[in-house]
Amino acid sequence: MDYRNSEGYPDPTCYEALCQIALEEKKSLQAFRPIVYICSPYAGDIPSNVMAARRYCRFAVDSRCIPVAPHLLFPQFLDDSDPAERELGLFFGNALMSKCAEVWVFGSHISSGMTAEIRA
Repeated sequence: MDYRNSEGYPDPTCYEALCQIALEEKKSLQAFRPIVYICSPYAGDIPSNVMAARRYCRFAVDSRCIPVAPHLLFPQFLDDSDPAERELGLFFGNALMSKCAEVWVFGSHISSGMTAEIRA
């Protein structure tokens, strides 16, 4: 921001107003945001369920929250088709869930993994 206007003259009123707007924007970005656990289906139609989980996370961000969606993270390096690794992923998710302020459940179908998360 420049203290001078487009013609080169000092413009303290405009400068102060723009500084206040920038300060409010900065405060808004640093405001408290609760961490929410995104619980939605993964197994079955995985590509569609992943896209839906991304939309749910975006909804959480737009609602001024920080989304945690383990089913978007852990399948990157754990094999969901391996029962031992699936259990490990659910365990990791429960550990993350314990750090969240809320659990948000999405979707019209409650999967077995979601049932375990809801119970936890």
